[in-house]
Amino acid sequence: MKTLSKLVSTSSISLLVITSPVLISGSHKKINFTSNTNTVAAAYHTNISTNNIPNRNLNFASVSTTNTAEKKVDYAAEAAAKKAFEVKMVVQQAVSIYDSMKLGRSGLNAKAFEYAWRGYHNLLKTGTLTKTNVLTICDFTQSSRRKRLYVIDVAKRKLLYNTYVSHGMNSGVEYATSFSNRPESFKTSLGFYVTSKTYVGRNGLSLKVTGLEKGYNNLASKRGIVIHGADYIGAEYLKNNGEMGRSLGCTAIPNQMNPKVIKSIKNGSCFFIYHPSKKYLTESTVING
Repeated sequence: MKTLSKLVSTSSISLLVITSPVLISGSHKKINFTSNTNTVAAAYHTNISTNNIPNRNLNFASVSTTNTAEKKVDYAAEAAAKKAFEVKMVVQQAVSIYDSMKLGRSGLNAKAFEYAWRGYHNLLKTGTLTKTNVLTICDFTQSSRRKRLYVIDVAKRKLLYNTYVSHGMNSGVEYATSFSNRPESFKTSLGFYVTSKTYVGRNGLSLKVTGLEKGYNNLASKRGIVIHGADYIGAEYLKNNGEMGRSLGCTAIPNQMNPKVIKSIKNGSCFFIYHPSKKYLTESTVING
């Protein structure tokens, strides 16, 4: 049986990969993360035995069909075991990073980081990301009055920026509770995006993003969903108006923070908008990939 798992790293990011060999952008070094993976695989492995087949009146066609079916079940069980082990280790890694960086103190929801890390891990495996050292999370479990956007340097285990971010005007008032991928909905779209190039438009410096999840955010480009600065988001606006402003679906951030954030995340990094929607978390092709 082949080795169940291997570990790779991007820069100093250590990630568990349990799949067939894949190419992940960036340079990789082996890291020490010990686990008796053969034992784990063996626990799920079903041996096919023919010791009890009678020697007389043996129907070889029937035996062959049975063995093939058993092997399919065996391979499926082994694949499921590998995936379960991979998810377990990635979640453990997420918990370790979350605790070591003390991200809870900044208000970031633990589950938001866990799912962000799982998706980020899977995007690395598929080579989707070209800027692999940055992970951005919009934690929409939080009030818009809170600084709920987090830009994390995962290589240095450092929180680069923590600032305000808007949600769509039809997604809710103080809290974002309703989401859509539909054009003209004026709602936020959940899920994973990869950042693209910058441009200067009616909102000044802006950053294009590509939605990666069909049915949830894959129409982002068509809808004109981007990251940009705005004067209706930030502490001053909240103080003067009693509530935070909202967008037409874009993730807008305070004007003074906009250039810094965009510079750090542009050109191929992972951008994740989180809300604990059971339907999304169950169906996400990135989280469950």
